[in-house]
Amino acid sequence: MNKNDALLAYALRLGDNALILGQRMVELVAAYPELEEELANANFALDYIGQARMFYAYAGELEGKGRDEDDLALLRDENEYRNLLLIEQPNGHFGDSIAKLVLFEAFYLRQLEELVHCADKRIAEIAARAEKEIRYHLRHNTQWLIRLGDGTEESHARAQEAVDNLWRFTGEMFAADEVDNVFENEFDGPDLYRIREQWRETVAAVLEEATLAMPEDAWMASGGKAGRHSEHLGYMIAEMQYLQRAHPGASW
Repeated sequence: MNKNDALLAYALRLGDNALILGQRMVELVAAYPELEEELANANFALDYIGQARMFYAYAGELEGKGRDEDDLALLRDENEYRNLLLIEQPNGHFGDSIAKLVLFEAFYLRQLEELVHCADKRIAEIAARAEKEIRYHLRHNTQWLIRLGDGTEESHARAQEAVDNLWRFTGEMFAADEVDNVFENEFDGPDLYRIREQWRETVAAVLEEATLAMPEDAWMASGGKAGRHSEHLGYMIAEMQYLQRAHPGASW
């Protein structure tokens, strides 16, 4: 894989992660336990959608085929998406959603911190903007996980179950493939091994404060970064793309 192909693939991967997680969060509108959390969740979802638009717009320029952010978001097939499997998992209950956000954002923040200093100017600029947003997201969601874990007997048990169930999807974040390796070597991209160590320290500290146990590493699910997804993504894509595919090019 040459450096230009890796750059395009990396930009698309970042956009896919942001879009799919943003869409999952949109599904939670009117489902959070407090009005204040409803507003926070909606704003956080918009942050992710905004990040996806920036990454997709850049990817469209790199590709040079005339596709814009709407085309890349809404007119690709399921196996063309390269988002992590963790992100596409169903929301479940409130604790499931919070645990998923903490596990991903602890990784994403470290990734963005390194991307700010990468050799590609556009990726670095987008990362600098996104970093500020995700830093706040992580702080907010961490407080909730601690509150749930160190709360009632039921909230503790359900938070622990959420972390345990989602843990098998975390390994994929740090499993470097050809895209990751070329981007790291050619553009001074993130070192996933170093990020993994930082992530584990962050997550361990949060879980300890939440009185939750860190699961043991075992078999890890993978495939999302290569376009092999769970059945959950197909349903999401069908719903997300319905209007655009039913009325191509429609505008308000």
